[in-house]
Amino acid sequence: MASKQPFARRLLIAFVLMTVLVSGLFSLSIVAVVHFIEEHLVSEELNRELNEVLHEDLKHGRPPRLDSKTRFFASALEGYSIPKQFSGQPEGFAEVVDHDEAFYVYTRRINGHTYLLVQEQRDFEAREQALFNVVLAGFLLTVVGSWALGLFMARKVMAPISRLAQQVRHRDQLHSLAPPLAPEYPDDEIGQLAAAFDSTLGQVRQALERERLFTSDVSHELRTPLMVIATSCELLEESPLDLRQREQIERIDRASGEMRELVQTFLHLARNQDDQVAAGSSLAGVAAEQVTRWGPMLAEKGLDFQWVEEGRDEGLYNPTFLGAVMANLLRNALHYTEQGQVRLVLESGGFRVEDSGAGIPEEQHEQIFLPFVRGFEARGEGLGLGLSLVKRICAKQGWTIGVQNLAQGGTCFKVSLAGGR
Repeated sequence: MASKQPFARRLLIAFVLMTVLVSGLFSLSIVAVVHFIEEHLVSEELNRELNEVLHEDLKHGRPPRLDSKTRFFASALEGYSIPKQFSGQPEGFAEVVDHDEAFYVYTRRINGHTYLLVQEQRDFEAREQALFNVVLAGFLLTVVGSWALGLFMARKVMAPISRLAQQVRHRDQLHSLAPPLAPEYPDDEIGQLAAAFDSTLGQVRQALERERLFTSDVSHELRTPLMVIATSCELLEESPLDLRQREQIERIDRASGEMRELVQTFLHLARNQDDQVAAGSSLAGVAAEQVTRWGPMLAEKGLDFQWVEEGRDEGLYNPTFLGAVMANLLRNALHYTEQGQVRLVLESGGFRVEDSGAGIPEEQHEQIFLPFVRGFEARGEGLGLGLSLVKRICAKQGWTIGVQNLAQGGTCFKVSLAGGR
């Protein structure tokens, strides 16, 4: 699993760990070298002194000429008997610790007799301990220094990345006039990241511009033929028609009205502006229009349509967007409810559309808001864009929409308008 630690902290930890490893190995090397030199040099010195005692002093009948810290013992000589604490030592160099005292012992066996040189090492041990303390202090200071230096270097290294992140976060990069970021950085990894961001952002800008122009152009061009259709329907309604012909004309006129509303909705979305519309409409006003429009069609299908006002909402909203959201939800309820009822419930800060249809499986609650996705019991000739349009409008206006299955069967779509007033 990838680490979730901040990148600067990971740099700091890596720097400190590397310093601990290198400094620790260096300190251990110093300790090992000191022990090696201690054993080698002292062994050589004691071997030389023991040779002088055996071949010079004792051979000529003189007592051993040693300093005050070094003593000579021999198993075959009176007056030089070996103390119990040094007996049984192996031949060669050894260290003997007796309570608080420490000695270097050099042993040699000649013709079955044992000869020893014993040297106190108190002073050397004190100097050795001082050296170890210095090494330990140096190691700890190195770790602390590496932490401070690593913190400084991590901030230096992360400064351009943080700067780039701030620029991306706080500038309107999708605006076509926003300058590129790459020229502000050297030609290194950060510069390459900024260049990659500029390149990707350019492609996103082009895609958004193409979408905006397409939506705007198509919506604009459709207004004229829709106006012709609406005018033609008005003229035909004044002509003598039988009942079936009049129903078809009304159906064409109703479809033309829905298309005009969709065109208006697409035009607002294509502008990509926070136009809440100064002359906003109330939730109850928009609901009344939709009830007048969808109530007869729901009743014609044999459904019990109820308009309930559980709370009073005083906000003003974009009538085009709010009408499109409410109309799409009522249309869905009409298509997917074969019997029972459909309820439009107004609340303070939102509304609900409930039906007694088959409901929507839990695993499809998120998918139904995606473009070109239809329910498992798709009805009508739609392409699965209605709920996608609803989701897009809600996101633009700061509204939220959710869906849940009702306990008694059916579906409830709830729209919260509190964030988009």
